[in-house]
Amino acid sequence: MTFPMLLAVAAGVLLLALLAARAIHVVQQFERGVVFRLGRVRTVKEPGLAVIIPVIDKMTKVSLRIVTLPIQSQGIITRDNVSVDISAVAYFRVIDAVRSIVAIENVYAAIDQIAQTTLRKVVGQHTLDETLSETDVINSDIRQILDVTTLDWGVEVTLVELKDIQLPDSMKRAMAREAEAEREKRAKIIAAEGESLAASALGEASDAMMAHPLALQLRNLQTLVELGVDKNSTVIFPAPLMSTISELGAFLAREAAAAAGRKAGTTQTGGPSPGAAAGQDRDARGLA
Repeated sequence: MTFPMLLAVAAGVLLLALLAARAIHVVQQFERGVVFRLGRVRTVKEPGLAVIIPVIDKMTKVSLRIVTLPIQSQGIITRDNVSVDISAVAYFRVIDAVRSIVAIENVYAAIDQIAQTTLRKVVGQHTLDETLSETDVINSDIRQILDVTTLDWGVEVTLVELKDIQLPDSMKRAMAREAEAEREKRAKIIAAEGESLAASALGEASDAMMAHPLALQLRNLQTLVELGVDKNSTVIFPAPLMSTISELGAFLAREAAAAAGRKAGTTQTGGPSPGAAAGQDRDARGLA
């Protein structure tokens, strides 16, 4: 075999190897292969070994896995005219490999742009308080709006989540003052309710002590015990006012009666009678 023939055989083998490389493809489990024949969609290859006609056919692989798409921070004005910066994240996947190639040129860039505009539109319809407290509702609204458009591209948005909400510093300070005022209001309400309950309990206790006077003396002794725990050197404990007044009144009445008796005995006998003398002795012993 001459050299030109060897060269021709080598060139033929190399050409066959190149054609085989162009004809044989491996489609992964998470992919689908869209085959175009002379510019038209011919078929969709399933996972495994796929053979196409070189030069005539062209295969484009499409991933069906869920894609995470960060939505960059957007400056948004809420319905109550508060400027906030909100970033989010979207999750989507291709459900129709043919439409994701034929219907739109770059499905990833398209979803990124429409997600940004939808985020601004939906958040702008809510107040700041709703944006902070009703994130689930906003996420659902954004997802529903995106699905209406992306399903025509063969793409399904599975989840949208607000990731970060940045407030102006002045708004942060105002919200902090509002939260502090709310906590002070609750503290005052709780303290007032406690005073009301304490007053009711003290009223019931005073009624019980009036019905049982000895309970007041027991309470006084208990107070002395509590004071003694603090190791005070001097304790000034006031006597019950009402019992002191009643005892003082009884003493004055006895004194008046004794004085009247002595006066009556002196008038009748010109001197103190034996009964008056005995009364004076009793009074003296009582004073002692």
